[in-house]
Amino acid sequence: MMDLMLRRSLLLAPLAAFPASAAGLRLSVRVEPLFPGLTLARQIQQVAAAGYQGFEFGDWRAADAKQITALKNKIGIECVNIVGNRSVNPKGMGLCDPAERGGFLAEIRASCEAARRFETTRIVVLSGFKVPHLSRQQQHESIVEGLKRAHDIAAPLGITMIVEPINTLAKIEPLNPKGNNHADYYLDRTAEAFAIAGKTGSPFVKILFDIYHVQIMEGNLIETIRANIASIDHFHIGDVPGRHEPGTGEIHFENVFRAIHATGFQGYLGMEYIPTKNAMKTLADVRALAARATR
Repeated sequence: MMDLMLRRSLLLAPLAAFPASAAGLRLSVRVEPLFPGLTLARQIQQVAAAGYQGFEFGDWRAADAKQITALKNKIGIECVNIVGNRSVNPKGMGLCDPAERGGFLAEIRASCEAARRFETTRIVVLSGFKVPHLSRQQQHESIVEGLKRAHDIAAPLGITMIVEPINTLAKIEPLNPKGNNHADYYLDRTAEAFAIAGKTGSPFVKILFDIYHVQIMEGNLIETIRANIASIDHFHIGDVPGRHEPGTGEIHFENVFRAIHATGFQGYLGMEYIPTKNAMKTLADVRALAARATR
């Protein structure tokens, strides 16, 4: 009964009824790790109830775009991004191997068309795993060329491809503890990611700066963010170790949020963590943290 009442209140309430996010920081939620077991529609309702402005999800292929778009518009939140070429190891559609170029571009085309149906302007792009028979330089050049070609698909639709560096050091991936820990993922350093984005020459190729991954590989979060903010279009948030909510690990998120805010960043900070306690409580705590950081 309480679940039904919450559903009705969410569907009937105007956007103004939801608490605003911290001034200058827009907050979103990657729904799967925070609300496992719920339908996508129910996950989105939970995000709205938490007072967040946007949601993110992975498998657009399994979702009903008409239903999700109608729901998000009714409750007044944004679909911030969807995943483009499927996974950290998108076999047959990765960027590292020129032989997979056709598969990559076909998947980007399909994802851009899906992005329009879900009314989002960002798709997450993954490099894929390293290719043993190619040198690192050859793979670097293949990524640049692939993104240049993909620009011709995404740019006319106003869709930005956000390329994600991922750590290759953690022994497990908390979001998929039974799967591959992506130790063979190619793009694991921000310096190379920013260089690749620059070489494409495209304003529609930016970087997804995942704070969890970058902390594991490099640390030096604040200086790296300050120096490269023009190339960053999105952040993912998770603490180290364990990829849990801010405050559970070694990262001083209030200082990091304060530094991001000081740059004038206008994109989203997406919560992509595994909560150690009630998910809604963790989201409230993060909103309070963001408010402190932006006073």
